Amino acid sequence: MMITKKDRRLRRARQTRIRIAGQGVARLAVHRTNLHIYATVISGADGKVVASASTAEAEVRQSLGSAGKGGNVAAAQIVGKRVAERAKAAGVEQVAFDRSGFAYHGRVKALAEAAREAGLKF
Repeated sequence: MMITKKDRRLRRARQTRIRIAGQGVARLAVHRTNLHIYATVISGADGKVVASASTAEAEVRQSLGSAGKGGNVAAAQIVGKRVAERAKAAGVEQVAFDRSGFAYHGRVKALAEAAREAGLKF
């Protein structure tokens, strides 16, 4: 049986989630595909989704222009800002960053830094 690239990423993600679960804080989970990037704030207490944003939302796709490029750094910054604003509106200030096994680089890094600038602490 061969271990795929996705399997390796999911293994890394599992380790992170175990560590975050021990902290008992909300987590900002990021998922990245070639076309889109998704960010979700999940409560630490009951595991419910508190806030979310993605490049798949109609409003975000309009702001990106007719090309609808959700797979770039500029799009990730918009999503980071939106998810931070929604989390703060829901009363979440402190989160743990869950990069879901993706490298902290490029779009994932841009989303995290935009969320920090918008006022989320992690």
